[in-house]
Amino acid sequence: MTPATTGLLTRALEGGIEVPDDELSGRILDATLALAAESGVRRLTVEDVAARAEVGRVTVYRRFGSKQALMDALAMRESVRLLAELDAAVPQEGPIEDRISAGFVTSLRLIREHPLLSRLARVEPDSVLAALTADGGANFALARGFLAARLREAQQEGDVGAIDVEQAAELLVRLCVSFVLIQESVLPLEDPKQAADVARRLIAPIVAA
Repeated sequence: MTPATTGLLTRALEGGIEVPDDELSGRILDATLALAAESGVRRLTVEDVAARAEVGRVTVYRRFGSKQALMDALAMRESVRLLAELDAAVPQEGPIEDRISAGFVTSLRLIREHPLLSRLARVEPDSVLAALTADGGANFALARGFLAARLREAQQEGDVGAIDVEQAAELLVRLCVSFVLIQESVLPLEDPKQAADVARRLIAPIVAA
C-alpha cells in the first residue's frame, strides 16, 4: 500500500469501525471470511469460527464481542483491502476518463473475484446491505470518503469539473453498489474493454471537466 493510499484511507476511516490488526485477530477474521464464503452469513456461528481459527470461543468473544461485531470488523477489513487494491490499479495521472474507466473495470473484477461478495450478491443480498449500513453506514462512508479524496485531488489538478466531490463520490459508490446487488444488466460488462467503454461514455461525464 502506497503512502498516498494509506493517507487517503486514514482520512476516510475517521470515525469508522476499528479493526484489530494483530496476528490472532487476523486469523479469526480469515476464518470468518472462509466460512461465510462457504456457507453464508446466516449459518455462521462463533463456535465454527473458533474451530476454524483453532482458538477458543472465548478468545473470539474477547477480541470482537459478538458475531455482529465480528462481521462488522470483517466487512471493514475487506473494504479497506479492496479500496487499496482499487487505488493501486487506477492511474494517479492521465485523462480522468481513463482513470474512471480503470476504476470501474477494476471494481467489477474485485467484486466478482471476492469469495464472500460474489456469494452474498447471489444468495444473501440483504447481508451486503447490512454490511454497508453497519455502525451508521461506516463502510459506505469509507468508500465515499476515499473516492471523494481522489476526486478532490483530480479537481485540484484541473481534471475534474467544478462539482461537489462528496456528492459525486456518493453517486459513484451507489452506482457500484447497484452492480453488486443487481448483477443482471443490458450493459456489456462481462468484457473488460466494453465495460471500460461504458465507463468512458456514461460514467466519466459525471465528473469530467
